[in-house]
Amino acid sequence: MGRVSTCTTLSHELAEPLAATAATATTWLLIEQSGPWGARAVTESHLDAGLGAALEAAADGTGVRIALIRRPGRHADGDATARHEVLLAHTSPADPWVRRGHVADPAELLGLDFAALGAGDHGSFGAPHVGGPIALVCTNGRRDRCCALLGRPLAADLAAAGHSEVWEVTHLGGHRFSPTVLVLPHGYAYGRLTAESAKEVLAATAAGHTVPAHSRGRSYWPRPAQAAEQAVRELSGETAADALTLHPSPGGSPWTVEVRHADGRRWRATVTESRSEPPRPESCGKNPGTPSRMDVVALEALSA
Repeated sequence: MGRVSTCTTLSHELAEPLAATAATATTWLLIEQSGPWGARAVTESHLDAGLGAALEAAADGTGVRIALIRRPGRHADGDATARHEVLLAHTSPADPWVRRGHVADPAELLGLDFAALGAGDHGSFGAPHVGGPIALVCTNGRRDRCCALLGRPLAADLAAAGHSEVWEVTHLGGHRFSPTVLVLPHGYAYGRLTAESAKEVLAATAAGHTVPAHSRGRSYWPRPAQAAEQAVRELSGETAADALTLHPSPGGSPWTVEVRHADGRRWRATVTESRSEPPRPESCGKNPGTPSRMDVVALEALSA
């Protein structure tokens, strides 16, 4: 990146924390779509714009998040008859799953029960994913140049290494933390990865673990709960991906989140929301702002 000033370099210089910045979704619907992507790729790509809008409307309020994916490399899309691979991933620690299938016409996806998908019922879509972790690397340069400059080389490197299944993805949020990666099946988002740290993350995921040092949070949880989970992992040293469940209280800042370990241990975290200072652009080309951050201001161990 040299001396070029970007949202990523400034965020790194300001030591902006990664924790509790993951995009939230209980279930991900990932649709293969080659060709160019616009800034709002679901409606600005070779996927029919009306269909993309209808899919987003169907998913609204259900916990399902839709994104487009494509294989790393050249992105020509000249075959109008090509089938689209579809990945469905539910990221609850109680029952994470990944299903995969193909559709000749993405309009078939409008027949899915989005409310059920968000709640963790896949409705027997496709077949279970068999194999290792799936790495989704944000590479949409039309959304933010950092995602192209940093994400595309990382996706190519991981694909060439052959250790995991790798896709480029349209948008994971948090451009200023590029390169950003979502890893399935657990649904943890990671930021500021290098080729080496990304391979560490994928190896840990294959063993059922997470890497808190690079984690932005588990997308299944709302941001206050992501902050509480990170604090407990740092305190306890626990890395098993599905060892912790989170129980946030309703209401706004401050939040109370109870964190429960599978072995019976419990903690109560108090989480506040504030604004990041000094101002910085949340994305390249945007005016400086003060993005929201979540901080754990108290962490209390409870009796088992």
